[in-house]
Amino acid sequence: MQPIATIKKTKEIQEKYNVFTKKTYGQNFIIEPKVVEKIAQAAIKDPNELVFEIGPGIGALTQFLCQRSNQVIAFEIDDRLPVVLENEIGSDHLQIVLQDFLKVDVDSIIQKYRKENQKVVFASNLPYYITTPILFKLFETKEEIERITVMMQKEVGDRFLAKENDKDYNALSVITKYRCDVKKVMDVSRHVFWPKPNVDSMVIQFTFHQKYHLENEDVFFKMVKACFTQRRKTIYNNFSAFVQNKEIALSILEKAGIEASTRGQQCTLDDFIRLYECGKEYYDC
Repeated sequence: MQPIATIKKTKEIQEKYNVFTKKTYGQNFIIEPKVVEKIAQAAIKDPNELVFEIGPGIGALTQFLCQRSNQVIAFEIDDRLPVVLENEIGSDHLQIVLQDFLKVDVDSIIQKYRKENQKVVFASNLPYYITTPILFKLFETKEEIERITVMMQKEVGDRFLAKENDKDYNALSVITKYRCDVKKVMDVSRHVFWPKPNVDSMVIQFTFHQKYHLENEDVFFKMVKACFTQRRKTIYNNFSAFVQNKEIALSILEKAGIEASTRGQQCTLDDFIRLYECGKEYYDC
């Protein structure tokens, strides 16, 4: 089957079905088959894995996902595209759901489609404007997810990969590491998209782990975010505002072994976990 991810095939599909890109959906179609093939290879380790794709578009990545998995559930918001996917891919492995993924109950859809002991993975070339909301939605899912492989704006990818003391290190970096092991699959040039965006991209893979089991993760996440509220301020200043008591905040920091003059971007995930454990009885969230 001819790859969809070529400029010739993409233009052919656009004209055949009158599905020209919509800025409102942040659509940019990939026109280099090697890119989507590599994403599919990274995303799927076993053909029996249940694959959810978010925003399949005209099917450039979907085509390769269906070659590697026996079950692909693709969520698409654009009502013009299901007919394109059905006709151009025509795989028994594919099921298309016309729905806005941001409005989906992820736990429910996993329960609906997962067979017993089946591993669940997500793969997507996400529109840039919904990257973070989608990922946080997946991170907060209670049902077990094996891994997420997603293309995103390079600048956002750098934040996920950032380590303490990096300029891109922030609350998102810390919370992600609490949930997942994070690695870069590859960089992707803006020149492999149609139309061409103004920025380069990156494919990141999040593999979920069970290393940490804090009593109240929601409070921990709020605490981490609070410690980055004003990046130029010390952790003492930001943390004091969270605790709402300067003396108690200083006491908790000392107990956790964190200098009051430290800034949030200097602290490791382990530092934040100690900070949470040392003061959890004072956090009123």
